[in-house]
Amino acid sequence: MRFGGIRNFLRKHIEYCCMPYAYQGVQISWLGHDSFYVKYLDKRIYFDPYKIKPKDRATHVFISHEHFDHLSIEDLRKICTADTNIVAPESCRNQLSQLKTGLFKLIKAGDEFETQGINVKVVPAYNVNKFREPGMVYHPKTAGGVGYLVEIGGVKIYHAGDTDFIPEMKNLLVDIALIPVSGTFVMTADEAAQAVNEFKPKIAIPMHYGAIVGSSRDVEEFKKKAKVEVVVLEKE
Repeated sequence: MRFGGIRNFLRKHIEYCCMPYAYQGVQISWLGHDSFYVKYLDKRIYFDPYKIKPKDRATHVFISHEHFDHLSIEDLRKICTADTNIVAPESCRNQLSQLKTGLFKLIKAGDEFETQGINVKVVPAYNVNKFREPGMVYHPKTAGGVGYLVEIGGVKIYHAGDTDFIPEMKNLLVDIALIPVSGTFVMTADEAAQAVNEFKPKIAIPMHYGAIVGSSRDVEEFKKKAKVEVVVLEKE
């Protein structure tokens, strides 16, 4: 189903939130796939920009892993300046060397740090049951992919990255969870619902559909099974 078809299906079955979504002064826009733009005061944060329509120049960019639909040099060139803080795992080092601009911080799961008033906790992101071939998952834990728990303006936002429902999620304290729902490479809608029902964010926003894989039906299934408030954003 093309994105226009997804949009029409969602309009019939799922109520959209007004754009951007505002929560306690923090504005959140979904830019498609796993890409988000978060604005609070003078902070302009992007997560995994891929085939986006830029909203503004970035103060911060958080990249979950090195795959092309999460680390896009073309998209980074649209939004980064010499002063942009670019946070990414070690696996992204070689590709980021092509960018020639920005302030880089290479991280790993378990790191915690502060950057210009933003508190960041780095969370593992990996598969447990999504296999590219027998015995080999798409996103092994050893590859070093991550999610981010970012606190800005007192609001804790968790961008899960490409992951299954993993034990490291269970004790997270989250206001807003940006959670993949498509299956194939990440959690299915049912698994994503199990995840948010476990760690209970105040708001869950589905992602990872409508581009590479996943459809509006995954969003509908997730919303039906999640026991937390689900906000579906229209792509901006």
